[in-house]
Amino acid sequence: MTTTVQRVYNFSAGPAVLPIAVLEEAQRDLVALPGVGMSVLEISHRSKTFEDILARTEADLRTLGSIPASHKVLFLQGGASMQFSMVPMNLLTPGTTADYIVTGGWAQKAVKEAQRVGTVNIAASTESENFSRLPAQEELKLTPGAAYVHFTTNNTLFGTEWKSEPAVGDVPLVADASSDIFSRPIDVSKHGLIYAGAQKNLGPSGVTLVIVREDLLSRSAKSLAPMLNYAVQAENGSMYNTPPCFGIYLMGLVAKWGLAEGGLTALAQRNERKAAKLYAEIDRSGFYRGTAAKDSRSLMNITFRLPSEDLEKAFVKASTAAGLDGLKGHRSVGGMRASIYNAFPEEGIDALVDFMQDFEKKNG
Repeated sequence: MTTTVQRVYNFSAGPAVLPIAVLEEAQRDLVALPGVGMSVLEISHRSKTFEDILARTEADLRTLGSIPASHKVLFLQGGASMQFSMVPMNLLTPGTTADYIVTGGWAQKAVKEAQRVGTVNIAASTESENFSRLPAQEELKLTPGAAYVHFTTNNTLFGTEWKSEPAVGDVPLVADASSDIFSRPIDVSKHGLIYAGAQKNLGPSGVTLVIVREDLLSRSAKSLAPMLNYAVQAENGSMYNTPPCFGIYLMGLVAKWGLAEGGLTALAQRNERKAAKLYAEIDRSGFYRGTAAKDSRSLMNITFRLPSEDLEKAFVKASTAAGLDGLKGHRSVGGMRASIYNAFPEEGIDALVDFMQDFEKKNG
């Protein structure tokens, strides 16, 4: 029996929309991989089949992101929140200081975990401005010879995004790129470490991508628990224990999709076009108000408010009924948030703009 499914437009911040082509290929392979006779959910992580999946996923991610041979690619568990701890455990060596640039709630959580490990310097923070903008380069108070400088590339709660990485000299730059990784070209060589939970631009929840410069692995103390040790994970090819096999498989399909779409330059052009349409509508009349400073606006998470909280509640209810799901802002900040990651279709932006115009006519 075949059931027709009507898909809504998914504006959720994560787990987020996946490419239809990826979902369809995964659906075909779910019962049995071609030539294997078992589901991708059932195969052994020590099998030749999964070894091939793992190798192909890494190769396609390296091609898509132009990841140099100087950097290891790890597939880990625990989400970006685990990396808040693993980064300082591995890189914040005794007697050194880590610099953190605080631009939102996730950066604050990262600071809290690093402070459990060692000395942290807040190099800059825009908390006093409700994280509505990113700090300028001249505002950064960096520690000479710091262990590393940590920043969050895109802030899902407040809708801000770095357009280029901060200049930190020879100090390793660590990026939490969970919500905009591979949405545009990135110079991996400028980073000591990049980490990202998969559930926004890379795949499903449950797998975390870590890209770490190989020379930094020597900082991982042998006394550190193996599951939390970058050097051990790298030495074992991300298979010290059973890895998140299905998540890695799906990440591989997403990487293949990104390459087929034209790579990161093509995806960036599409993302810029999608965001421009939505920001133009937000700025058009004054009924909607963007919450992020214009020069700090994110292409991935577009945040805005309406004239009153009652109107915002009505907007969420009506938009959900219209098949526009997940527009309610994060519970800690309120308002609206449209998350429009790589796989979000452009026609969904057009549908939201049409809805916004109609809602304004009825309520403005």
